[in-house]
Amino acid sequence: MQHLTPLARAKAFVARFDLEIPILMAPMAGACPPGLAAAVARAGGLGGCGALLMQPDAIRKWAADVRAETNGAFQMNLWIPDPPPKRDARHEADIRAFLESWGPAVPREAADAAPPDFEAQCAAMLDAGPTIISSIMGVYPEAFVRELKDRGIAWFANATTVGEARSAESAGADVIVAQGAEAGGHRGAFNAADAADRAIGLFALLPAVVDAVAVPVVATGGIADGRGVAAALMLGASAVQIGTALLRSPEAGLPQAWSDAIGGAAPEDTMLTRAFSGRAGRSIRTAYAEAAAAPGAPEPAPYPVQRALSQAMRDLGAKTNDIDRIQAWAGQSAGRAAALPAGDIVRSLWEDAERRLAGS
Repeated sequence: MQHLTPLARAKAFVARFDLEIPILMAPMAGACPPGLAAAVARAGGLGGCGALLMQPDAIRKWAADVRAETNGAFQMNLWIPDPPPKRDARHEADIRAFLESWGPAVPREAADAAPPDFEAQCAAMLDAGPTIISSIMGVYPEAFVRELKDRGIAWFANATTVGEARSAESAGADVIVAQGAEAGGHRGAFNAADAADRAIGLFALLPAVVDAVAVPVVATGGIADGRGVAAALMLGASAVQIGTALLRSPEAGLPQAWSDAIGGAAPEDTMLTRAFSGRAGRSIRTAYAEAAAAPGAPEPAPYPVQRALSQAMRDLGAKTNDIDRIQAWAGQSAGRAAALPAGDIVRSLWEDAERRLAGS
């Protein structure tokens, strides 16, 4: 498809996936209420569900709720599980002591909290019957990929390096989602240890991935206005995926402190941190995130242990609207996110990008 003009390539993508505009909502775990996905779909884009933290019944209900509000398409996403974390009781005690300065006391057993069963989540996604199922942190097992193909469900695979993109294409991915290091939230590295060390910016990653694979490529990470959309398409993307750009919409329902911090953030006001979940992710540079990175602070535990340990603090932050205790994920272009209805954001981004591309 790379012989096509950017607009023609985008039009081919939307025709293939029954969309009106080539803008996808990032499937943000914990920040993807059905109303937000439905608003994006009604605007002609693709809604998204980050199902990482959802039990099977919640996955099915989310899909039913979106279908009740729109006939538009949506994607459902899961993390590919990491190997079991290495536990260290003494280190976990140091982390609990550190966290007590930021929230309620953390009982020792909090670290034992288990995530939902991955295979049951996969089955629930198949029951939900989305147009697209996407992955992050690796590739789906061969048997699940075969099931997707048999059901006519497209597989979009997130990749943060050229090597990951090639591996995903070889495993059967229909589309590669190239995630630049500018992206808010978790880095999608297949190997958790690579997430910070191989933090490649989108404008370096995207054309390299486009040249390396034969399937369409979606660009994500730091795209928050029409200029970014147009630039990504000029670099070979067939569509873009946006997350932080939607988080100030009323449909997202963020705590006001988080929304305000996004709106006021310069690129340098975000940072990569493992302090919330144990996996590297880009957050607003809050007092907690900076304290956790300071000399003398305990290294975060692996995912999902750190996530479980920090849960009480994060819950308190959301309840009290305290930005310094909220898990305030945000990309480097956060300051360009508009406090507008999600449908208006999506339509405005595409109208601006389309004008720029038509005049190029």
